[in-house]
Amino acid sequence: MGSALAVLFASASAYADQPRPWEMRFQDAATGIAAQIHWFERYTLWFIVPITGLVLVLLLWVILKYRASANPEPSRTSHNTLIEVIWTVGPVIVLLFLAIPSFQLLTAQYSPDEPGLTVKATGYQWYWGYEYQVDNPLTFDSLLLQDGDRAAAGKEDRSVYPRLLAVDNEVVVPINTTVRLLVTGADVIHSWTIPAFGVKMDAVPGRINETWFKADKEGLYYGQCSELCGKDHAFMPIAVRVVSQDQYDTWLAAARNDLQGANKALMASIEAGKNMAVAGN
Repeated sequence: MGSALAVLFASASAYADQPRPWEMRFQDAATGIAAQIHWFERYTLWFIVPITGLVLVLLLWVILKYRASANPEPSRTSHNTLIEVIWTVGPVIVLLFLAIPSFQLLTAQYSPDEPGLTVKATGYQWYWGYEYQVDNPLTFDSLLLQDGDRAAAGKEDRSVYPRLLAVDNEVVVPINTTVRLLVTGADVIHSWTIPAFGVKMDAVPGRINETWFKADKEGLYYGQCSELCGKDHAFMPIAVRVVSQDQYDTWLAAARNDLQGANKALMASIEAGKNMAVAGN
């Protein structure tokens, strides 16, 4: 079974993204929504940076020009009509330039395509449980990968399976498929977050929140619980592996009977694909 799965998984991409030490920018976008979020952030900087610079210059100008020693007789002007019009109309125009693309982004975030897959994520203290809501549903837990279990899991490469981010069982989803994610909590509030997907949704006990993503790059993506949820909050990672539709179908069929075997076959095929790419160059 393992060798057959490895053949079917042979074209899986090695692309991945994860937090990095001293990272100052966003992770690379792996969904259209994340790309729009990144664009909007860069767009707002064209307003924020000049405004911040202008305010700084005005403050320095006022401090230097109107200090007591340089201006012993202060002006008694109470208002200036032109200045008041400028500082009222100016911010309104800026807000309009920010509001229109902001509302467009919000509309896109809350207007998914018809989902091709529904996955329920339940936050526990302190791990995640997943349920694939398909015929003959698949359920499993995803826990932080312990260092002592790396060898048995075949996850010793820390550049691919980083410390405190790698898990024993990744979520596997097909590429270019709208995945509806139902998020809830079993005990306290958690938060399911994948930065590269532009997704962050709170997991609230007694409530099911809904979000979605549509990954357009194959690979392995990491996130973490983003809501303080207790002493092991920092040890509650999230890992999602994006593969082709055929690979996903094969993995799902095999995972119902042997989750660990299906995961290992997928990992072996990705490593084989990387070696083939290097040899081809």
